[in-house]
Amino acid sequence: MKVAIGCDNAGAPLLDVVREVLVGRGIEVEDYGVSVADPTLYPDVALTVSERVASGACERGVLVCGTGIGMSITANKVPGVRAALVHDTYSAERAQLSNDAQVITMGARVIGPELARKIVETWLSVQYEATSRSEDKVKRMNEIDDQFRGQRQA
Repeated sequence: MKVAIGCDNAGAPLLDVVREVLVGRGIEVEDYGVSVADPTLYPDVALTVSERVASGACERGVLVCGTGIGMSITANKVPGVRAALVHDTYSAERAQLSNDAQVITMGARVIGPELARKIVETWLSVQYEATSRSEDKVKRMNEIDDQFRGQRQA
């Protein structure tokens, strides 16, 4: 598995924890995170990571900013990406099992490093099953995504 990760300057310390978990599990990482001193805007980081996931170059993505909200909003603008804002292990599990979310976002000002570690481990430990009871819902999300693909203005 290959996972793209990224953060803005507010999320840099928590992204270190995410990277550690992924590397510790032997997962290949594409890192688009910035340093605490880097003023790069989080939408630019979210776009890069989401495009890597949407293209299939990476199976999943993790984004971290101050709250996780802006990263989630931006990531969901990329056609084909389902990003979920998660701040607990249950939502991380359900993001994958119920919604086939390829991207999760977290807020470094909202959760601590130990919880972030458990969130990432939980999200990686489960896999969406296309034959689950969520199949019709995920299929409908994809249809809606396809409906608006190409109609979005820059």
